[in-house]
Amino acid sequence: MPSFKIIASDKKARTGILKASHGEVLTPAFLPVATQATVKTLSNDDLRNLQGSDPCKDKGPTLKERDVSIILANTYHLYLRPGADTIAKLGGLHKFMGWDGPILTDSGGFQVFSLGFGIEHDVGKIVNLYGDNLVMGEMRDVRDMVVRTKLCKVEEEGPTFQSHIDGSVHFFPPEKSVEVQIKLGADLIVALDECTSPLHDYEYTKTSMERSHRWEKRALDAATDNNMFGVIQGGPFEDLRIKSTKFVSENDFFGVGIGGALVSREKMHEILDWIHPHLAPEKPRHLLGIGTVPDIFEAVSRGVDLFDCVEPTRIARHGRLLIRHGNIDINKIEYKEDSKPLDKNCHCYTCQTFSRAYLHHLFRSHELLAYRLATIHNVYFMMQLMKEIREAIKIKTFAKLKKSWLN
Repeated sequence: MPSFKIIASDKKARTGILKASHGEVLTPAFLPVATQATVKTLSNDDLRNLQGSDPCKDKGPTLKERDVSIILANTYHLYLRPGADTIAKLGGLHKFMGWDGPILTDSGGFQVFSLGFGIEHDVGKIVNLYGDNLVMGEMRDVRDMVVRTKLCKVEEEGPTFQSHIDGSVHFFPPEKSVEVQIKLGADLIVALDECTSPLHDYEYTKTSMERSHRWEKRALDAATDNNMFGVIQGGPFEDLRIKSTKFVSENDFFGVGIGGALVSREKMHEILDWIHPHLAPEKPRHLLGIGTVPDIFEAVSRGVDLFDCVEPTRIARHGRLLIRHGNIDINKIEYKEDSKPLDKNCHCYTCQTFSRAYLHHLFRSHELLAYRLATIHNVYFMMQLMKEIREAIKIKTFAKLKKSWLN
């Protein structure tokens, strides 16, 4: 059974140790996303040591020395392909993908949104379409103009998906989500919920939240271990968010997931302020699907412990490489003859070995190595960011670190 212990705090920011069956995770932590049982373009050796391997060593670094200690895999996608039964027969997800560190699997709840109202409303996890003056009455007008067809239907018993792969239909109730996650053998799992759209009004959001609470209780009843994260919903509405926070905090969940698609990052920060007084302090808190540098700093300052997001790896494959105050587009012609490393202060394998000119050449030539080298850098960047944050919390200089990064 996993455990979680806070070892230091700086106001609301906190650092701790999450112990799971496959190792320890120092928090705050960022989880690279391994949707299909792989962090795209990277091997497990890359994840263990993003600074490059020493060919003279027989073994890689120990778990505590690894750059990446925990990853997130996608329950819905692995259920569709290759299938949970197949993975279980092959020894579980850890053996299947050759990863011996902790794994957290999501529930399929985000796909309830992304394949459902996310398609119908044509929105993503965070959408700032209207600025800070969004009002619910305007949302209905926008909804009426959208004509896309969704691939998920939500009912009381659970969601039904139409596979994006072959069109097959799959009923995926909370008990099924738990069953699949157990077969995968994840260290940490998540209860099924509905991630509501930022265009949903109060009444739908309330109905959805209450249904999600019933689903989450059913998931708890189906679980075989106390390793589950319950998920807070409630959209952009303060009373609903507080009610959902109390539900998750007061029930026997190991951890707290903070979910929902939102109209803006500012609203997300406001929600974190609303719910903080009602969070169980002993439970780890995971802000689901969020992982930009500004959002991580704002969320850590509001007591969040865990993050996951596809953005660092996704933008890497497009040649956007993270640096301390943003990112650079290595595709630009200005880097064609630039002999400098991408970042002279970065110790990742890419920066220690190759020039900007070489990376530019790889991307312009569409060489596959480009994607690996860029992803190594962006993942290492995120790991070093989290390490800096943990150290700053320990010595109570987090506010200073946040200011230096965000300015």
